[in-house]
Formats: sequence, structure tokens, C-alpha cells
Amino acid sequence: MRLYRPFIIARYLYPEAIFRMESTEKVLWLTFDDGPDPYSTLPLLDLLDSCSVKAIFFCSGKAAEMYPDLVKEIRVRGHLVGNHGYSHPDGWTCKASEYSTDIARAAELTSDSVFRPPFGRLRIGQYRQLKNKYRIVFWDLMPYDFDRSFGAEKVLRVLKKKTRPGSVIVLHDNDKSLALEILGDFIRFAEDSGYVFSNLLPLKP
Repeated sequence: MRLYRPFIIARYLYPEAIFRMESTEKVLWLTFDDGPDPYSTLPLLDLLDSCSVKAIFFCSGKAAEMYPDLVKEIRVRGHLVGNHGYSHPDGWTCKASEYSTDIARAAELTSDSVFRPPFGRLRIGQYRQLKNKYRIVFWDLMPYDFDRSFGAEKVLRVLKKKTRPGSVIVLHDNDKSLALEILGDFIRFAEDSGYVFSNLLPLKP
């Protein structure tokens, strides 16, 4: 069973986190996890540039440390860099002290104000600690671009069927992702449907 949207209870467990933007206008937020990547980041940036679309890249601290020039390039091109942990820790299995240390280490290389939990897994105690410092961003739509067995056609079909005003869409910035295969087609579909794209986040409550 594929879960394209988070369980609705998550919105009650993490009330100040972002899942979907509160908007009646046809605005979408494109986000990319796990980069920067020497194979996929620059092609993604070039594609976004060609469509005049700005996005949010939730970068791994470890990858950012390896490829600092790519992180700089993301910023230079007008995109937002977010924190995705240093070693992609699983909040459900990682000790609280280890988890906070990992996120803090990544903050020095990515962002000290915007954070997406790896795997979307975060315990209540971790959330309460992190929400005081970070704008925590989950997502509204996960089309499984990271699963090549799902196939590009199905990924695109999910995006076209389930995108809605205010959707925060999560794709992936790595060499296994299908994002590059479908992104141009999706952006054209969205714009033809009257959508525009943003990478601006509301202020913390």
C-alpha cells in the first residue's frame, strides 16, 4: 500500500508544522530531499531555471559537506536550502540526544531555520524541541519518485491526480530519483491548469 499523503493525525500531533499551505489560490511548493548530488542537482537546477520555477532543497548535511559548491549554486539560483539532517537519521529509532546533535551538525552546512524530518519520522518530544528553532516542513503529496519500480508514468499520474491548491510536493535530488524524468511535464501540466509555484514559507507562529 502506498501512502501519498501523511496520515491526518500527523497534523494534530505536529500542529505548527507545515503539511499543506493554507491557500485558496492555485499555488504549489516543489521540494527536493536528500541532495546535493553530483549527478542530479545541476540538471534539476537547469530544468527549474528553464521553467522559471523556484523550489526548496532539503539537503543532507553529509552531502552538503561533500559538495559545498552545489549548495552554494542552489542558493545562487534563488532556491531555498533546508536542513534534512546530517546523516538522514530516523527520528523513531534515534535517541533524542543523538537526533538533536545530528540536526545541529547539519544546520551549520544547510539551514538553521528550516527543517524536514528524514522519512517524515519525528517523535513528539523531538518535535517540541525542534519547533522552537525550526520551521518544520513535512509534505502534502509524495508521488514515490524515489522508487524506480513504480515508474515515471505512475509518478506523473499521481502528481496530476492528487495535486491541489497549497500542495507541498516532495521529490528527491539523487541519481535514483525519477524526478528529472517527470518534472518538466508536471510543471507544464500545473501551469496549464492555472497553478503557479512558490518557495516562500510563512513565518513561524
